[in-house]
Amino acid sequence: MPRRFLQRYMPKPDTLRRQRSLRFIAPLIADPGLWLLTRRSVANAFSVGLFCAMLPIPFQMVVAAVGARLSRCNLALSVGLVWITNPLTMPLIFYFNYRIGTFILGAPVREAPTRISTRWIAEQMHDILPPLVVGSFITAIVLAVAANIGIRLIWRWHVSYNWKRRRLNRQRRRACIESEFDD
Repeated sequence: MPRRFLQRYMPKPDTLRRQRSLRFIAPLIADPGLWLLTRRSVANAFSVGLFCAMLPIPFQMVVAAVGARLSRCNLALSVGLVWITNPLTMPLIFYFNYRIGTFILGAPVREAPTRISTRWIAEQMHDILPPLVVGSFITAIVLAVAANIGIRLIWRWHVSYNWKRRRLNRQRRRACIESEFDD
């Protein structure tokens, strides 16, 4: 994984600590271990962030921050990845999770009315909630594990690729220097 690419878009801990609205979490932000960009910290941050993104709960970012603190992974990545479930994507993702839950539980799928209202949701909550929770947890676990393995493999491939590229460059320079001496 290109560390420089990630560092370019990551917020600086000092900048965050100086913001008045974030002073109450200054001790959390001050831990330098939460800002490292290593294969382990990035892979675990993807796991924590994507796991929390799939949960149908409020305050997903807070849960991701606590998860990052407990697992000692990159705080900014884990909190930022929660935004995969934003107001535009949330209905589609949670509907997919609901369908997974109905498949696993063998429950009938509730068809949405033409106009969804809070009253309809409140009336159907006892039927919708169990498949949504089960589907969300299963999707969250599968996505977290797949992301962790995928990031570790991509990171390893990227490091290997860079080593091979450096070795080829050294061989080319050596061949160029040797050809100059032969002349």
